[in-house]
Amino acid sequence: MRKIEAKKIRQVVADLCVEANHILRPDVLNALQRALAKEANKRARGILGAIITNATVARREKLAICQDTGLPVVFVEMGSGVCILGDLKKAINQGIVEGYKKGSLRDSIVGNPLLRGASGFGPVVIHVDIVKGSRVKLTVLPKGFGSENKTQLKMFNPTAKLDEIKNFIIETVRSAGPDACPPFVVGVGIGGTADYAMWLAKKALLHKFNRQTKKLEKEFLTAINKLNIGPMGLGGETTALAVNIETYPTHIAGLPVAVNISCHALRSATAII
Repeated sequence: MRKIEAKKIRQVVADLCVEANHILRPDVLNALQRALAKEANKRARGILGAIITNATVARREKLAICQDTGLPVVFVEMGSGVCILGDLKKAINQGIVEGYKKGSLRDSIVGNPLLRGASGFGPVVIHVDIVKGSRVKLTVLPKGFGSENKTQLKMFNPTAKLDEIKNFIIETVRSAGPDACPPFVVGVGIGGTADYAMWLAKKALLHKFNRQTKKLEKEFLTAINKLNIGPMGLGGETTALAVNIETYPTHIAGLPVAVNISCHALRSATAII
């Protein structure tokens, strides 16, 4: 059994907070550059150019890519051969506080969703998945709420046709419009239970864009880009950079479909211990 001190988890999470918020993922930046190269709309090209410049300046000057530094979502893949010496949840939350202070990142979390109150740095959302091996994989995804607020879930009948699901996803993007800061990355979760489909949709945002895209994802992306919402909602061919789909077995009586949208500043950073 491999033993890992909780303080190591804290240190790594703190570093990931800074990396995710200051350095745009290379695959996202490359997708933006490809979109700029093929975008025909002059105004859309100007906006895409500004987004790319913003990411470049943020990395060089060690500034937040976006003023909304999000509610951090931490994905933990815990090897079954690992023993954490200490409190894992406490270590992650402490790491978030340290990282956000170190990176001069905005504290955006209110302790009570109804009473609100003064904002702080946590607690954050933590997902733990037990996997084979003796390593721990940590991913910090700072999720801005302009796009998070556009999340949708629909419990389809198991007899639903693919076109019905496609229309639901497209209409979710259409209703998000300019409010979620396009161009988007669209995460889709299909299957499981309602809560699991939502988790799948969020997890889908972690897919790297250079992976071999499924035929269905390409089809949905093409349809979404025909909406002409465009960068920042001002028109153009680039409404979304990618559609990523995660599926899971489900009950014979159900067909959950969840959509979780990310703005163009899809930020995440990963480390393996």
